[in-house]
Amino acid sequence: MFDTLQDRLQTTFKNLRGKGRLSEADIDATAREIRIALLEADVALPVVRDFIANVKERARGAEVSEALNPAQQVIKIVDDELVKILGGQTRRLLMAKNPPTVIMLAGLQGSGKTTLAGKLALWLKSQGNSPMLVAADLQRPNAVTQLQVVGGQAGATVFAPEPGNGVGDPVTVARDSIAEARRTLHDVVIIDTAGRLGIDTELMQQASDIRDAVHPDETLFVVDAMIGQDAVQTAQAFLDGVGFTGVVLSKLDGDARGGAALSVAQITGRQVMFASNGEKLTDFDVFHPDRMASRILDLGDMLTLIEQAEKVFDADQAATAAAKLQGTGGDFTLDDFQEQMQALRKMGSMSKIFGMLPGMAQFKDQLAGFDEREIDRIQAIISSMTAKERAEPKLIDGSRRARIARGSGTQVSDVNQLVDRFFEARKLMLQMAKGGGMPGMPGMPAMPGVGGKRAKVRQQPKKAKGKRTSGNPAKRAAEARAAATPQTPGAGGDAFGFKGPGAGPGGADDFELPKELRDLL
Repeated sequence: MFDTLQDRLQTTFKNLRGKGRLSEADIDATAREIRIALLEADVALPVVRDFIANVKERARGAEVSEALNPAQQVIKIVDDELVKILGGQTRRLLMAKNPPTVIMLAGLQGSGKTTLAGKLALWLKSQGNSPMLVAADLQRPNAVTQLQVVGGQAGATVFAPEPGNGVGDPVTVARDSIAEARRTLHDVVIIDTAGRLGIDTELMQQASDIRDAVHPDETLFVVDAMIGQDAVQTAQAFLDGVGFTGVVLSKLDGDARGGAALSVAQITGRQVMFASNGEKLTDFDVFHPDRMASRILDLGDMLTLIEQAEKVFDADQAATAAAKLQGTGGDFTLDDFQEQMQALRKMGSMSKIFGMLPGMAQFKDQLAGFDEREIDRIQAIISSMTAKERAEPKLIDGSRRARIARGSGTQVSDVNQLVDRFFEARKLMLQMAKGGGMPGMPGMPAMPGVGGKRAKVRQQPKKAKGKRTSGNPAKRAAEARAAATPQTPGAGGDAFGFKGPGAGPGGADDFELPKELRDLL
């Protein structure tokens, strides 16, 4: 979503690199480029004005003029200001002291409220809560049925006493749901209300009546992140007519320019609390302003990546795999490799995972073109092997590879690549587990194509050269007589640097040379 803004900002910051000091003209040019980038991203004009004013004020201050690297300091200023307009600190749900906690969802039709209700229920279940969904959208065709389907996928109870499709009173349904939640011991109630294609008086009145009937602890405004500046106007209208305590961004994985995400918190004064970034129910998480700002600036989002890894990777399995690599590494088999691949798949698409790494903006085209079916092919190839072949990959010869290729519906070349990749990956993981490093860089794992035979040859000591003799017999005899003549003893050697008694012009070790020069000879 933020690709255009990200590219613009990266180009702007690249122009600052190499400058030892920022002039007034540099600051103005940088502010102008950032302003254009934000406006192109469909950020609201009042937000852009405040943002640029703050950046310019801080850029002219001592924090840049005294900085060792002004370009990096400007990036930090922009990062701080992005965090500020995105809401500052992470906002958590306010839970009621006496259950159930009532959460009311509001928003326009098509913003994704019903699907988001299921996502929120699944997330609350992972937090140890027992949510109940309430079908209070009785106007939209099949809205009740859709909520029942989504609730079933999330494993949450759905309270739907009315069939909907224009039948039933949503205020009564919402009020009765609180008593039902207390009776069935559900500690969170999520009320899905009706939406419209536009803001109208009837929608506002209905939402206000439901709010007055249930007194929600949280009223979340669900906004489609793809509708641009209109999202801000809609949010302001809902804030004035109904009131809400937090914002949820849906469809954050779309190809829009992301202006709503950067504007709604600043304009309404209500923080973004959750973000939905995919079609699956698991594509939902708490909104962290600092992490979102880091993604926009291509600084990565390692904390989210670590949190997702902790959810899907079993600690015992990880410890077992690490223990296998502590020895010779031969105990790490293709079965272990497949388990790691399956866990990685649970984290989401590979493009999203790699997109959380710092500096991946330059590879966005490659990430966008990544074939997610590649992992399926790898699993099919491994599944077509026998248990003995998975345990001892070295047994996989030519005939076995042909059989595995036929069984997995792939080519022999695909099997060859997988086996080769496995041995390379096992070798790399073994070296990392033992603390091995890249030549000349302690602690860094060795990488294919770096170092190699040429580096090893350089590390081999050269053979000492023998003493050269003249080809002239008379001169050779004179040299022999000179060598046989004893030298005058001296404690510190003679004026030519020869050491001790009997010293003479021999190899490099016979000279009192600095160690660096001796190593070169």
